[in-house]
Amino acid sequence: MTLRLGFENGALILSLMTTLWFVSVYKRDASIVDPFWSISFLLVTIHTAIRTGFTPAKGFLLVLVAVWALRLFGYLLYRSLGAAEDPRYAAFRKHFGAHRYWWVSFFQVFLLQGMLAWLISAPLQLAAAAPPRDPLAPLDAAVLGLFLLGFGFEAVADAQLDRFRREPANRGKVFDRGLFALTRHPNYFGEAVLWWAFGLAAIDEPYGLLALSGPVLKTFLLIRVSGVSMLDAHLKQTKPGYADYIQRTPALFPRCPWSKRSDP
Repeated sequence: MTLRLGFENGALILSLMTTLWFVSVYKRDASIVDPFWSISFLLVTIHTAIRTGFTPAKGFLLVLVAVWALRLFGYLLYRSLGAAEDPRYAAFRKHFGAHRYWWVSFFQVFLLQGMLAWLISAPLQLAAAAPPRDPLAPLDAAVLGLFLLGFGFEAVADAQLDRFRREPANRGKVFDRGLFALTRHPNYFGEAVLWWAFGLAAIDEPYGLLALSGPVLKTFLLIRVSGVSMLDAHLKQTKPGYADYIQRTPALFPRCPWSKRSDP
């Protein structure tokens, strides 16, 4: 992995985010960035593998990244069809004023998310830049197992929540069944786990310890910034009973299914 290749990947992400920003200005909807977040990681992985040469282990990694990225892209795109701008971005638009937010959003949303994607993608860049002798190894079995755990949690949680939301009778109610009985945010838990799988995939590469910066940053963001903390604060204000749900259900790490209660 060279600095030049790293900067090329950064430029690729910047190009994607700039294009999305132009579209968002036209549509007056900054939330268009959300479905394409995962695509930026797929593009970086593909570009790195092409520039350094394909190997069996890189092909394995590309399959995992593509499965995750395309599923998440499709789900978020489907969920956004016909929907208004995400409340987070709508609040920012109101705060800054529509006459300013069109350019503020480039730095606050698109450039920021592009920089985070570049940093978080460290394990993918390192693993996809492995030297030519890069066969599948026993470590890849552990990567696959961890990935399937995380992907399964995320995909099943999204499907369960989507079915719940599509029932008009559930409007305003707290969903506390299925995986959501084990953790308040099973999709975030799954996302964190599969990123640790990506980190593990690069741990045996040169400078492999740098790969852990990706899952560490991603997990921090999910817990403290744009994930658990923000969503809990919003739902606590908008959904009656959510405060009680917080008290009886772990935030991120699932409790044992047979456990009767858990500490918040």
